[in-house]
Amino acid sequence: VQLQASGGGLVQPGGSLRLSCEVSGGTMSTYNMAWFRQAPGKERDFVAALRFNGATYYSTDSVKGRFTISRDRAKNTLYLQMNNLEPEDTAVYYCAAGSKTTISGYIRSLQKYDAWGQGTQVTVSS
Repeated sequence: VQLQASGGGLVQPGGSLRLSCEVSGGTMSTYNMAWFRQAPGKERDFVAALRFNGATYYSTDSVKGRFTISRDRAKNTLYLQMNNLEPEDTAVYYCAAGSKTTISGYIRSLQKYDAWGQGTQVTVSS
């Protein structure tokens, strides 16, 4: 399966962006899908996941209240709607796909994802 992320950009604090991840070579809804992000000099961290069965997971309450992960089965595309963005959200955002056999307890683990998109830069700055 191949992933193509897009939708990043420069936005002011409080603004919104919607990231997209187009999936090819496989049916997205048969995978666990996720978004991770990596800020300069830091490790790649979990942001949100959507299991094959539709269950959603978020990294923190702050992210849960501002970000929404979703999918469009017809378009085979994963989304991350990000609202009320903060400078701390600045990072390269990556979409990832992993086996649907991964249980919820490991859904946030980077190692459970086998396919990665190329990343899209999100910069939140005034």
